[in-house]
Amino acid sequence: MHQPAEFHERTGNSSSQAAFRPIIFVVEDDEDIARLISHNLQAAGFEVQSFVSGASVLTEAVREMPVLFLLDVMLPGTDGFELCRHIRQTPALSAIPIIFLTAKTAEADRVKGLELGGDDYITKPFSPRELVARIRSVLRGLGQVPAAGEVLRLGELEIDVSSMTVQVQGRNVLTTVREFRLLEHLATHRGRVLTRDQLLDAVWKETPFVTPRSIDVYIRRLREKIELDPRHPQYLKTLRGIGYRFEVPK
Repeated sequence: MHQPAEFHERTGNSSSQAAFRPIIFVVEDDEDIARLISHNLQAAGFEVQSFVSGASVLTEAVREMPVLFLLDVMLPGTDGFELCRHIRQTPALSAIPIIFLTAKTAEADRVKGLELGGDDYITKPFSPRELVARIRSVLRGLGQVPAAGEVLRLGELEIDVSSMTVQVQGRNVLTTVREFRLLEHLATHRGRVLTRDQLLDAVWKETPFVTPRSIDVYIRRLREKIELDPRHPQYLKTLRGIGYRFEVPK
């Protein structure tokens, strides 16, 4: 029996030690699955705040600032895809990783989740150990920051590696963690042609959610954010049948 839609609970240690446990927001309307997830994430050292719908997720997230969202897709009211869209459109939350956990296994659903800004996509039934491993894999990407203070200035594009921020013509551009890592990798290897497999190995490593062709989706999203004319990109060049190359406009 499900809890009312507005119900949410916070689990984890209530002592001062809990303050040092990173918080993961779990949005899952199946009570048994939510408890299974919470149990395993707590055992792995996380604090969990669980929701059965997306009704209050954004408000609570701005207040609590979780390190990651774990979203079911099929939710009452606003579904997981739409909730992802709202998260990515909220400046304070836009860079927080999102993992979808769902029974929807079709390739079209995976691509949709990726295009909306998802960082991974795990299908039910799932292994709790794999779930924890995939969460840690996504969060490890947050710590892979090169030397503090490094700023790449490339034409009218500025990439601040230490703060993970991007500016185009002095205007801040919001990117997800994966988008930033992909852009950073291409920019630091500017002039080199990188295949889709090379980009996967550099940015995603253990994540099976992203396929070589999925790189095209990420490139398209980045072009929409940093290129003046995404159809005629200045920075992110396509080498048909091979991969991509970052160029600095002359």
